Amino acid sequence: MAVSSATSSKASKKNTTKPNDVFIWQGVNRKGKKVSGELSAASVLELKTQLRKQGVTPGRIKKKPKPLFGLGGGAKALGPADIAQVTRQLATMLTAGVPLVQSIEMIGKGHDNANMQKLLGDINLKLSSGIPLSDCLREHPKYFDDLYCDLVASGEQSGALETIFDRIATYKEKSEALKAKIKKAMTYPISVLVIAFIVTAILLIYVVPVFQEIFNGFGAELPAFTQFVISISEFMQAYWYIGLAALFGAGFLFKRTHRNSQKFRDSVDRAILKLPVVGEILDKAVVARYARTLSTTFAAGVPLIDALESAAGASGNAVYRDAIMEIRSEVSSGMQMNLAMRNSQIFPDMVIQMVAIGEESGAVDDMLAKVANVYEAEVDNAVDNLTALIEPMIMSFLGVVIGGLIIAMYLPIFQIGKVV
Repeated sequence: MAVSSATSSKASKKNTTKPNDVFIWQGVNRKGKKVSGELSAASVLELKTQLRKQGVTPGRIKKKPKPLFGLGGGAKALGPADIAQVTRQLATMLTAGVPLVQSIEMIGKGHDNANMQKLLGDINLKLSSGIPLSDCLREHPKYFDDLYCDLVASGEQSGALETIFDRIATYKEKSEALKAKIKKAMTYPISVLVIAFIVTAILLIYVVPVFQEIFNGFGAELPAFTQFVISISEFMQAYWYIGLAALFGAGFLFKRTHRNSQKFRDSVDRAILKLPVVGEILDKAVVARYARTLSTTFAAGVPLIDALESAAGASGNAVYRDAIMEIRSEVSSGMQMNLAMRNSQIFPDMVIQMVAIGEESGAVDDMLAKVANVYEAEVDNAVDNLTALIEPMIMSFLGVVIGGLIIAMYLPIFQIGKVV
């Protein structure tokens, strides 16, 4: 009995060993290329041993700081940026010659997100049992879409998985960068206008009534502009909750209809492309996404018909989705892709000419990659120009609205001498 208690005591001590630390490392692989990443290890010495097994000569190593007060760690929701990061790490390890199963295991153990650890652990478990990686990934469609899985399957068939993962990582990184630019273009003006609306509502509901009480003691007729602002204030005080409910109701109805109605989503996509300035940016972004997707899939050895279907799904806009599917139909019947794109009448001439040159030279994927680079750069410049253009317009708008309210409140005070 004493022996068993001693044994259980030792076992409990083993189970309460200190967890490994996460280290940020930099080094050089066998090809002389600089690589970096994060790994979990008990010590720096163990980390260096792991890196040398991967064919990496370790350089700078530092312990990753732990989040204060327990924030930032644990199980956080996974997004496309997390998948892009893991894909890049996997491409780096496979290029360094680390086996696939070991690479996924090391990335999972070194990740500080419990959800990512669980996801990679599940994939690795099935992979170790002999299931192809592409099939393992298809069981998690929330994180790995059909395009991702099809590219991995292509890499498995060709035996160039490290090259495919490098292309997927580049594709994911470019896609996320493009999304960030579009969000930047939309978020700034919307956030400023929302703040302006809130400030105006506060002035009308709480500040104007104070001035109104003062004006009531004047015993004189108020200027028309002041009376107009007071009328708006009285309406806001009486019915602000109805307006707020209507605003939330309209937002809820729009979101629900957009989620449930394909026809409504298509109408919204068409309307967005017709917006001034913003529509042009979104148009260029869709062309860049189309070119990047088609270039990545075509270079990976995916048949053109399947690549066009993937590009249609990744376009993110109903107008281009329908046009690309029509192009796919015409290409499958024997028409050249550049002619089919010209028939769609939505692609710029430069894109069509680049595709035509690529078809003649047999380098369609290279030409499309160049098109993607050009349009991604144009989106970046357009977003910067939009921000520079909108800033003075928003400042002018705020000046007119806030300044108008202040003038309306002080007009009677300017005329107080006549009243007295």
